[in-house]
Amino acid sequence: MKYISRTMEDKLLSMIDNYQVIMITGPRQVGKSTLLNYISRKLDKKINRVTLDDLILRQQAQEDPELFLRTHETPLIIDEFQRAPELLSYIKMIVDNENEKIIFGEKDKMETLYFLTGSQIFETMKEVSESLAGRVGILDLYGLTEREIEGKESNLFIPNIKDIKSRKKTEYKSTLELYKKIYKGSYPELYTVDKDIEQYYSDYFRTYIEKDIRKLINIKDENKFIKFVSSLAARTGQEFIASSIASEIGVDDKTVSSWLSILKNTGIIYLLQPYMNNCVGRAIKREKIYFTDTGLACYLTGYVDYVTLEKSAYSGAIFETYVVDEIIKSFANSGKNIRKHLYYYRDNNQKEIDLLINYNNIIYPIEIKKSANPGKDAIKNFDVVDHFETQSGNGIVLCMSKEIIAYDDNNYMVPIEYI
Repeated sequence: MKYISRTMEDKLLSMIDNYQVIMITGPRQVGKSTLLNYISRKLDKKINRVTLDDLILRQQAQEDPELFLRTHETPLIIDEFQRAPELLSYIKMIVDNENEKIIFGEKDKMETLYFLTGSQIFETMKEVSESLAGRVGILDLYGLTEREIEGKESNLFIPNIKDIKSRKKTEYKSTLELYKKIYKGSYPELYTVDKDIEQYYSDYFRTYIEKDIRKLINIKDENKFIKFVSSLAARTGQEFIASSIASEIGVDDKTVSSWLSILKNTGIIYLLQPYMNNCVGRAIKREKIYFTDTGLACYLTGYVDYVTLEKSAYSGAIFETYVVDEIIKSFANSGKNIRKHLYYYRDNNQKEIDLLINYNNIIYPIEIKKSANPGKDAIKNFDVVDHFETQSGNGIVLCMSKEIIAYDDNNYMVPIEYI
């Protein structure tokens, strides 16, 4: 099994010994522990490790957190730490004690004591935000990017056309080659071990239900929950409308919203926010759903080969999901707060823009098209951005073209290989 270098390595290295606690969150099996183990070897620094998936260790951490932390030497990786939130107040006390030593000259410098990994996204973890506010460096890790798979240098994707033209492209893929990649998904194990894709996702989803879902909520009818997740996968790239899903699977809107939050909290989906400000009073306020792994979405919707997938009615939505996922991972791997930078736009006049990137107070409109030669109709709504209370940048259409082509002085057709 070969280690695949991760873009996040540089950001993680810059945080070590600048935060006493570093937390890496994200879905199961995206490589959180592997990344930390690699970094410890790269630094030639012994970092101890425990996992709270271990029932005995978890019980110790829950029943006597102070003794648990005394038993394990720092620096310490605690995997799946959300299983023992009792640890957090004691970690806070240890960190505060270390800060006092630095303030009073008993210790020369700060060092990272704890590396916490978990399959719940930080922003939804109330206990962490309350206990370790200002004391923790946070990173969200997702599956592999195309650049990581190809071993190519990666940096933050900003749609400024000058920046795009200076980027190295990933390998050109035919439509079928791209859909083969989309069908396979982005979990590292699929690229380091020869595994049957359908069997991998079957095992993954079963583990997810057993280790995450049953611990978080009491599902009276597991079959309905599975139907809910599959129904949601079929809606990737669409706005979330609880009533539509509720009527389809036979539960109420409140249950659907509760289950949605669980998928969001565990990193299975990302909810893209609508862009709102004082000048867009007619904007739709619903969030858009994106599965964070296209392979899992394809498995849940019943596709068993990429040829059928490419020809299906689902092909446009899953293509858009793939592109948005790559951009989400670009921001997450750079340690950026995704919610501050990525939006979409749709108003009551049916004007819609697939993606808006707000970076350095400049908003860039982006359309996503499976076509190799999308017409000018693709940029027809970009002028909406001119009415926002911020500076507008150039617009781009991410598509299957082979080269960058200008529509006009400010809008461009851009191959997805530049992401």
